Amino acid sequence: MGNRLTQIATRTGDQGTTGLGDNQRVSKNNLRVHAMGDVDELNSNIGLLLCEALPPDVRELLVEIQHQLFNLGGELSIPGYELLKGEAVLALDQALAKYNEQLPRLQEFILPAGSRAAALAHVCRTVARRAERALVALGDQEAIKDAPRQYLNRLSDLMFVLARVLNRMNGGDDVYWKSERMQGQG
Repeated sequence: MGNRLTQIATRTGDQGTTGLGDNQRVSKNNLRVHAMGDVDELNSNIGLLLCEALPPDVRELLVEIQHQLFNLGGELSIPGYELLKGEAVLALDQALAKYNEQLPRLQEFILPAGSRAAALAHVCRTVARRAERALVALGDQEAIKDAPRQYLNRLSDLMFVLARVLNRMNGGDDVYWKSERMQGQG
């Protein structure tokens, strides 16, 4: 793994560049840096979600996801390095199956709302999608491994499912979209 921070305010980024884990300096507008920032923002939003009252199994899952996102950030910071393994994607697939099985089938579109915890899960979902887009953009220019892209894709799906689970935690439900067109068909 690359260099660990021993000092936070180094002033080395004052000219608009940042250091990668392999000691390479790149523009802060580099696609790799955008992807790293989006993954970091996602991890921070999951940290915020962890401040809420959550079922113990969901809390444990989210903490593991934070560790995997840190692995992903580390992998992004060192071109060609691999930290996020395929097993992490499989773990998300298993979590998706477990939590989705508990939910009724969707009949309508739902709004990113409901309980505070569910709304925060939806924020995590949208940030995961942005991080995925940033990773795809990076992959259009540089070779990247499949697992990071797959992980973010599954994670956004999982956050949608967890939002639905969290809305039901205290007897609540999803918040359904009221489409004027669909209401007129009644």
